[in-house]
Amino acid sequence: MYKHTNKSVLIEDLGLVDYQQTWDYQTKLFNSIIEKKLVLRDLPEEDQQAPAGYLLLCEHPHVYTLGKSGKRENLLINESQLRDAHATYHEINRGGDITYHGPGQLVGYPIFDLDSYFTDIHKYLRFLEEAIIRTLADLGITAGRIDGLTGVWIETENPVKARKICAMGVKASRWVTMHGFALNVQPDLSYFKNIIPCGIDDKAVTSISEELGADVSMDKVKNILINHIVDLFEITIDRSSKINVM
Repeated sequence: MYKHTNKSVLIEDLGLVDYQQTWDYQTKLFNSIIEKKLVLRDLPEEDQQAPAGYLLLCEHPHVYTLGKSGKRENLLINESQLRDAHATYHEINRGGDITYHGPGQLVGYPIFDLDSYFTDIHKYLRFLEEAIIRTLADLGITAGRIDGLTGVWIETENPVKARKICAMGVKASRWVTMHGFALNVQPDLSYFKNIIPCGIDDKAVTSISEELGADVSMDKVKNILINHIVDLFEITIDRSSKINVM
């Protein structure tokens, strides 16, 4: 833990952006924070000013990503069918199994140095889940957690009807995080039929618009979610942040 912590976060709204491009960008930011930490450890404690963090928000064109602990067979279509669906596939370095990203889904990549917050990955995931749960509550949707399953769910008390509305998968090194969450605002849910989402074959997937029976403004969801992340992590937003929210 630093003598001088830093909870300043630069928030960037990247819009609709290619998955590989975004992965490369967050990897660059992730590595830059780690490099700064390695320099700081050789300085006197009183000179160790922690690096700031980043929160990237975006949507992706249709893409399936497989985490390092996932199984390739959970992708249920072949290369030809992927092309027909105008989708791509990436095996990546986050935790978790396979998931889908696409237009209408709000994807968030917090790149935080947890040495400025708390060095506990489980707590970090619970905080992200809580931000999503509070966001959904503000939109009139009751959501929660299911023991043993990361992410945010609807009707958690009913195993038969329980359905996932937000998936999560992260990577951390030297307490710096990358990857993050995918909140279904109003994506084309039919794309989830091409996979066994997160390797769980007995639970459905849903979205905010599906639950409300109405279209939802992506900017409205972003605005609410940012406020909850800021409150829970006690973040100071960097004034140069590039966010297009209300």
